[in-house]
Amino acid sequence: MASINPGAPVERGARNPVSDAWNTVGSYDSYEEAQAAVDRLSDEMFPVENIDIVGSGLRLVEHVTGRLTKGRAAGAGAASGAWFGLFIGLLVGLFTPGPTWLGLILGGVLIGALWGAVFGFVGHAATGGRRDFSSTQRLVASTYDVIARGGQAERAREILRGAAPAAGGATPGASAPAPAPGGTGGPLDKPGPGGSGGAPA
Repeated sequence: MASINPGAPVERGARNPVSDAWNTVGSYDSYEEAQAAVDRLSDEMFPVENIDIVGSGLRLVEHVTGRLTKGRAAGAGAASGAWFGLFIGLLVGLFTPGPTWLGLILGGVLIGALWGAVFGFVGHAATGGRRDFSSTQRLVASTYDVIARGGQAERAREILRGAAPAAGGATPGASAPAPAPGGTGGPLDKPGPGGSGGAPA
């Protein structure tokens, strides 16, 4: 019968669910929290090259930034085209002697802005009004697991719990056992009504 080794190495890019569950150090609701946990491990000189941050439950989030009209589409296209024209003008100007390079830069900006506005207007008009808004997209996960490889999971958990691994089997901060009821816990008995607490001579 085949056996499953949770600590068995896997190919780069592949995930072993059993190994991940066995070596999970902590689970967090946001990437920033998982990043802070890894940063704390790094501050404690933990070998963070053995750490993976794995996002689970990926979903696409699209954030609508505003209404998009043909005029705004043309303006955005003109801005991006002007930047591209400036880059081309500077590139060509490097190989042009004399004051001509200034005209090349201005010409590149104007031509780039013109073509960018045209392409922005035509591109938005081609949608037929089906997308009259601008937005940004990103992938987010529902949970982020910090996973330690190379048998380092327990050490990482100890660091994140704020307690160093115990040496010699002793637990840091352990207190002495409480005295038994009715006694003081010292080496002498409580003195009786007619004598001292020492042993009889």
